[in-house]
Amino acid sequence: MDVTTDWYLVLSAILFAIGAVGVLVRRNPLVMFMCIELMLNAVNITFVALGAELNDVGGQIAVFFVLVVAAVEVVVGLALVVAINRRRLGATADDVSVLRG
Repeated sequence: MDVTTDWYLVLSAILFAIGAVGVLVRRNPLVMFMCIELMLNAVNITFVALGAELNDVGGQIAVFFVLVVAAVEVVVGLALVVAINRRRLGATADDVSVLRG
């Protein structure tokens, strides 16, 4: 059985859907960040698969920029989570208002 681009696109759609459901359902900020990372990696799979299908380097360049955005998101997100958890243990995503001052 050949693995075609369609298989990669279906895998990417499934991973993106799992990540989207995780962001919408879970309230733990760390789990939400992991789900966002899952969604970004699903997009990366799509870029690479379509870039290979079209023989274009643009997909790989787009993956580079998505990885940069993911790294920045992790740094800023973890800083916010640490700031919230220092003020209140067991904080959820609803406790962002604690950072107002």
